[in-house]
Amino acid sequence: MSDSTPHSGCALEAANLVYRYPDGRLALDDLSIRVEAGERLGIIGPSGAGKSTFLLHLNGVLLPVSGEVRIGELPVRRDTLMEVRSRVGIVFQNPDDQLFTPTVEEDVAFGPLNMGCTPEETRERVSVALRQMRLEGYEKRSTHDLSFGEKRRVALATVLAMRPRVIAFDEPFANLDPGMVEQLVALIRSLDATVVLISQEILPAVAAVDRLAVIHGGKLAAVGP
Repeated sequence: MSDSTPHSGCALEAANLVYRYPDGRLALDDLSIRVEAGERLGIIGPSGAGKSTFLLHLNGVLLPVSGEVRIGELPVRRDTLMEVRSRVGIVFQNPDDQLFTPTVEEDVAFGPLNMGCTPEETRERVSVALRQMRLEGYEKRSTHDLSFGEKRRVALATVLAMRPRVIAFDEPFANLDPGMVEQLVALIRSLDATVVLISQEILPAVAAVDRLAVIHGGKLAAVGP
């Protein structure tokens, strides 16, 4: 898109990640993978393979038992979380996990304001993000009154307004009709950011990304074009 707002993407690298669930089960088992700046990587694998767990390590929602994630040259640690989260935005599978203020405009403005943007810059970011998602005129709409697909678009707008260098998607194609899937694939291809996408929907994932990785049992089983 000509007015795409995220800055150019940066590389990210996970090295020897190990993570255990609270009950002691091994979720990530010495997982290593690198994504180049501006690349779109799709991650597939069976349910319970560790895909979403890996995604949550990219912005420090989860921290590994051992190993490291780097966003560019920045390590993901407790003391770097504010900077990490300004670089990495996650679009969750359920948009209700991201939308919590009364109106669309307030939801999209929340991130920039918390980053310290001025009211003027926040308004500009909100306007551009809503335009990208074809949500002009939705500013005062209540998110509770939107369709699932509209909520999905607002959730992505909240991430775009942060202008992250990495955007991670958790099952973005789930529960969308074919027309919306096609629109979302085109949008993902157009983003001026590094993209990591996990999906059980193989065909749209293949259309949206440059490389595919397979995670199985918490390990990187395969990766390639």
